Amino acid sequence: MATPKSGGITAYSVKTKTKNVPMVDPVIDVKSGRYIATGTDGQGNKMAAIMSKATAEGHISSGAAKKGSGW
Repeated sequence: MATPKSGGITAYSVKTKTKNVPMVDPVIDVKSGRYIATGTDGQGNKMAAIMSKATAEGHISSGAAKKGSGW
């Protein structure tokens, strides 16, 4: 789950089965009205996290993530 207070976006890694793994270079896209952050972990495994609009805008304004397509 994306956590705005930690400064970066964290997500669950399906491949390594670990929680709160920080994303490297996340990009937030809007698809079907949902805000989805996609990125990789430190080992190069792909990750994704779904978040609210307020959380997504908070990450973008703080510089923790970049805007993707759909905005």
